[in-house]
Amino acid sequence: MKQEFWLTSGWHLTQRDDSGNVLPTADFMRAYFMREEVAPEDGSCEAERALHAKLMENPFTKVLPTDLSEIADKDVVHNYHAVLRFRDFLAEHSTLEAAYLALAKGTNHKIPPLFVEQVAQIILRNILDGETDPIQVRAAELLFRHQAVTLDDGRIMVADHGTVQLQAGMQRLLDPKDASDEVQIDILATETADEYWARSDMFNTSVDIAFTQPALDALSRVMEKWIGHFLAIDVRIAPMVKIEDESWTWHVGLDADSTAILNDLYRGDTVEEARLRQILCLFKLESDNGFVPEMVGKPVYLGLAMDRAGVIRMKPQNLLLNLPLKVSN
Repeated sequence: MKQEFWLTSGWHLTQRDDSGNVLPTADFMRAYFMREEVAPEDGSCEAERALHAKLMENPFTKVLPTDLSEIADKDVVHNYHAVLRFRDFLAEHSTLEAAYLALAKGTNHKIPPLFVEQVAQIILRNILDGETDPIQVRAAELLFRHQAVTLDDGRIMVADHGTVQLQAGMQRLLDPKDASDEVQIDILATETADEYWARSDMFNTSVDIAFTQPALDALSRVMEKWIGHFLAIDVRIAPMVKIEDESWTWHVGLDADSTAILNDLYRGDTVEEARLRQILCLFKLESDNGFVPEMVGKPVYLGLAMDRAGVIRMKPQNLLLNLPLKVSN
């Protein structure tokens, strides 16, 4: 049976083109103008209400400077500027995938990171449509939501950072004497995995991404699909324990910390033990047909690390921009 998940992502408001890429629709954009940051409240002025009504009728209509300058609440004006920049940026690109690649390449867009993460989630929702493995869908959350890491007796437990912070804050409100950030997050294991579907929008489960664990293999499959969807090449990704390769030629860090650490190791620089412990996962990526000739038969090593605060801040765009691709790709 087909499972539904990430119902609040907005994916159901989009359409697909003939290549399977995501097309934003008027209803998709309307959802952004219904966000509490810009939706009128009881005390909203007439100019604010008029602009909102105009955009609800046609979310892609042109907004005049006077439409905004006449709004009394300047915080609302600021919020409108952010949403309108996002809208106009999407309108400049044929698909969400094209927009995401432009964002990943560092276009001077001034798009809020939250919106970029939401685009990644919608694209992943499209890629994973029909997926029956809840562990794989949960693992995909690493690509668009930061994860808090707990190391415990060989386990590498990751839980949604925002959820952890929210629960810790609520605990402190209930008990001001409790300065601990420890919270209880349900662990998603093979035998309990189906519980994920009903709570996928809550981001309130944790998984173990230690070597040999199902969630790490699931993350590998997600990354394979992510690359295949964007770049139309077949790749194989396998978790590994350490890099032992005198012919080490290419690597990609999946976050800022792993990039810096792998760069140092590649150059032969001394890396402190504390920094090495930040590396949580290593992978070997191979492709038979997508890489430059000098990389034929050679692997690309991937690294995933937590920062010094114990948080994974994955950059899935690195998988699209930093591989040794043939020019045709």
